Amino acid sequence: MSIRTAILASTTALIALPAIADVNIYTTRQPELIQPVMDAFTAETGINVNLSYIDGGLVERLQAEGRRSPADLVMTVDIANLQRIVDADVLQPVDSATLAAAVPENLRGENNEWFALTTRARVIYASRDRVADGEVTTYEDLASDTWQGRICTRSGTHNYNLALLSAVIAHHGEDAARDWAAGVRENLARRPEGNDRAQVRAIWAGECDIAIGNTYYMGLMLENEEQTEWANSVRIVFPTFENGGGHINVSGIAMTQAAPNRAEALQLMEYLVSPAAQSIYAQDNYEYPVLEGADIADVVASWGSFTPDDTSLPVIAGHRGAALRIIEEVNYDG
Repeated sequence: MSIRTAILASTTALIALPAIADVNIYTTRQPELIQPVMDAFTAETGINVNLSYIDGGLVERLQAEGRRSPADLVMTVDIANLQRIVDADVLQPVDSATLAAAVPENLRGENNEWFALTTRARVIYASRDRVADGEVTTYEDLASDTWQGRICTRSGTHNYNLALLSAVIAHHGEDAARDWAAGVRENLARRPEGNDRAQVRAIWAGECDIAIGNTYYMGLMLENEEQTEWANSVRIVFPTFENGGGHINVSGIAMTQAAPNRAEALQLMEYLVSPAAQSIYAQDNYEYPVLEGADIADVVASWGSFTPDDTSLPVIAGHRGAALRIIEEVNYDG
């Protein structure tokens, strides 16, 4: 065989190789939190997943890139963040029977622009030593004089607390929500500071007796040698609204308008609500799967069960502006 013939044969063989498909994701979640489920998807399909961690300015970046964006999907947490991306008009609706069957209607966008992948409950962490069983059972209880000087929270302007207050508005209206926020502020043991884990540390240190936080932080603290003692000083209480269930928030996924690899992106979205993927994702992050019947981590199961509130998350997101105004009016962080 001549050198020319060999080169042509080699070139022809290279051309015949199938292209390696990719899905590109912009995510505000730390990549290590979602890498295991992405690796499982690649192993099953041969499709590579490229994660780009964006700590801030996600919406602005998508707007600036427009139709030239390399991002197929965005993954983030909190309904307010998802709604901001919807309002920026950088997403496209996704029509998928698989996603519709797996994700309850109240946990996806009004026009299927986004879909929840996991949920987390906004709960009460209560001191094992200083709070009796049944002493606090509802979110409304937090504004009771019983808890004067006994509550710790992070900033009222944090997305997690704004989402909770937005849910209070959805259940009771703005006037009642303002009274509630003012009541909780009066019951604070200290000025709001730190993250959710810092509130548990404050209970352990005796600075307060109860705190508001997300469930998955308990799992994260239990796997941290320094924080295990904090976690063991409290128990999780699943409060409800007086006319509803327990407040939840989500991690979610959405497809961009640009989506250069739309078919592969849809394949990944549908994979992420499969039983196998839901179990991996939820167990690694101590969250709750959206797919009914999917496995949860043993430690999460040990916290007990609760009934999620069924108020539509897009409806709750619609009250965020009012919630922020109320937090400022009652000087919650002051």
